[in-house]
Amino acid sequence: MPYFQTSRDSAVCTTVASRKFLALIGGFATLGLATCTHAAPAFNSESPWMLGDWNGTRTELAEKGYDFNVDYTGEMGSNLHGGYDHDRTARYSDQFAFGTHLDLQKILDWDDAEFQLTITERNGNNISNDRINDPRVGGFTSAQEVWGRGQTWRLTQMWYQQKFFDQQLDIKVGRFGEGEDFNSFPCDFQNLAFCGSQVGNWVGGIWYNWPVSQWAMRVKYHLTPQLYAQVGAYEQNPSNLDRDNGFKLSGSGTQGAILPVELVWSPKVHDLPGEYRVGYYYSNANATDVYKDNNGQPAALSGEAYRSASSKHGEWLVIQQQVTNIASDHSRGLNVFANATMHDKKTNAIDNYVQAGVVYKGWFDARAKDDIGFALARVHVNPAYRKNAEATNQAHAVYDYDDPSFLPPQDTEYSAELYYGVHVTNWLTVRPNLQYIRHPGGVDQVDDALIGGIKITSSF
Repeated sequence: MPYFQTSRDSAVCTTVASRKFLALIGGFATLGLATCTHAAPAFNSESPWMLGDWNGTRTELAEKGYDFNVDYTGEMGSNLHGGYDHDRTARYSDQFAFGTHLDLQKILDWDDAEFQLTITERNGNNISNDRINDPRVGGFTSAQEVWGRGQTWRLTQMWYQQKFFDQQLDIKVGRFGEGEDFNSFPCDFQNLAFCGSQVGNWVGGIWYNWPVSQWAMRVKYHLTPQLYAQVGAYEQNPSNLDRDNGFKLSGSGTQGAILPVELVWSPKVHDLPGEYRVGYYYSNANATDVYKDNNGQPAALSGEAYRSASSKHGEWLVIQQQVTNIASDHSRGLNVFANATMHDKKTNAIDNYVQAGVVYKGWFDARAKDDIGFALARVHVNPAYRKNAEATNQAHAVYDYDDPSFLPPQDTEYSAELYYGVHVTNWLTVRPNLQYIRHPGGVDQVDDALIGGIKITSSF
């Protein structure tokens, strides 16, 4: 489960720096549209990069195997109605990613070899922390997915990849997160329940998504051109989550390993692409029971330590399929998707999660690169986890929700998001969105929330 800040004192309005950046982006977009007819190298709307091709140097370097990128994601969220705190405000979170990809076959003549290095930096605040969710228990989803895992600098990727046997066998080693290869899913939506690898959102204590990295190895083998199997081994080290350990390379603090395995099928259905993933993860590190002590009694009532389990496990399913196109243009049309995860009921707060949605790309001929998306999600709390909260309140003789020491029992949270993605230029997309959260944090006493958001993605 993602870490959520709980201090109400952290509430701040959009930062001055963020407002300046938004103004700058707007100016860049206007300039890009105005100068594209003159084929300006920088801010050209047809260029994939805001800063252009550096008079051809960027393309020349890429042809030699050196590729560089600076990407930006900014997300604004405002509590328009409901939530835990009805005091209206807006929050802004953002992330810069500085990366380089080296094609070692071109550079060093190493067949089918490549290297990736990425450093990220996150800033800002999240509207979900104290306006949408009850800060006594936090929440499960986040209205601004780019917030989290510490607002700090991190070494996010540092890996070497080598392919063998005509690229049938693919081995990757270094520092990276599980969601980069396993349970992978796009991140066009702004709500965390619809963005990225969902396993990492519900067992975040052991599965570390972007921008956190750990020592890891992934082995993939193509059984057919459309079907491959892969297995991985990832260091399970909670100290990697600490803000001060963004560049930690030592293995101190390692508790074990998480071992995912996955089968991925990428068929063409009526010549339209799809991807189907089914997987399983196993952690060999000790895990703590969410409810009982060693005698099988509620630990909150007995006062004994929560019992320990020798492992933790879960499963996932991901479906993505394009179902229509427009005039044989496969870049436009309707795409459907669904995600489901299931987790260990003895040791995990969330026992299951389901999500489904649609994305339509190029609805309007005049806006062929725009997209519109809608999705629904259900996050279900493990009944044993809820019983533990009830037992904790009983142990402290606290039964009034308005009592600051009351621990609200959590049940099921529902999320929905509707966005429209405006493809301003090839290097800038703006996605205004509306999100609706029913029972934020799974707490029935918290009012359903309506959130207005804007997600900006840009490549320099």
